[in-house]
Amino acid sequence: MPRTQITRNDLSFYDTQAAHWWDETAKIYPLRRLNPLRFQYFDRFVPNWNGLHVLDVGCGGGYTCEFLAHRGAKVWGIDQSAACIQAAQAHADQERLPIAYQHGVGEQLPWGDRTFDIVTCVDVLEHVDSPTSTLAEIRRVLKPGGLFCFDTLNRTWQSRLVMIWLLEDLLKEIPQGIHDWKKFITPEELTQLLQQQAFSSISFNGFNLFGSNPLEYFTTLRHYWKTGNFRIRFDDDTSVMYIGTAKV
Repeated sequence: MPRTQITRNDLSFYDTQAAHWWDETAKIYPLRRLNPLRFQYFDRFVPNWNGLHVLDVGCGGGYTCEFLAHRGAKVWGIDQSAACIQAAQAHADQERLPIAYQHGVGEQLPWGDRTFDIVTCVDVLEHVDSPTSTLAEIRRVLKPGGLFCFDTLNRTWQSRLVMIWLLEDLLKEIPQGIHDWKKFITPEELTQLLQQQAFSSISFNGFNLFGSNPLEYFTTLRHYWKTGNFRIRFDDDTSVMYIGTAKV
């Protein structure tokens, strides 16, 4: 019997999950619990978000946007999924949060030059059609002295093991095909792309949630994913995920 071919970087999951985005029992919901962790890192560079103009590229149903709005930032969000944008705007309106959402893609941002103090882009660069064009657009809309905050996945055997074999194929905590390992970006590649767009002060660390070795990944991953009790280390181990910033 022929093996079923899995479509990679299949983002249709976000359309199908949009209506359940804010349901605590939804598959997508654990992603919301990552924001307090990743902002432990970003806060090192931005001690006060109040009043800053922030764009979230690849905002999905609005987890990061609402997190920032609650911290006093003036927030805009953009995503390729129209269904997610609709869900995000409906939830923001329900919570009376003044967030402006837009349907679109990172490669063509519908804002003028030098509009934002900060652009965030988390769990997204490994999905875009063109990282080069996306980074060029992010650079364009940032004000002089503005900050780009990101995290993404490294292209290593460890990331294939954790993100695809464990999370997708074995534990089925995320849908098969949502990631394409070939689109993961090494820190060296991302550094080069950022430098080509005239970003400076580029820094990143490993963003390690699940343990320090493959055996620990296997024994703890499902528990952490289901409970949200993620352990976090920012260190030199960028083998699976890494997090960083760059300045204009």
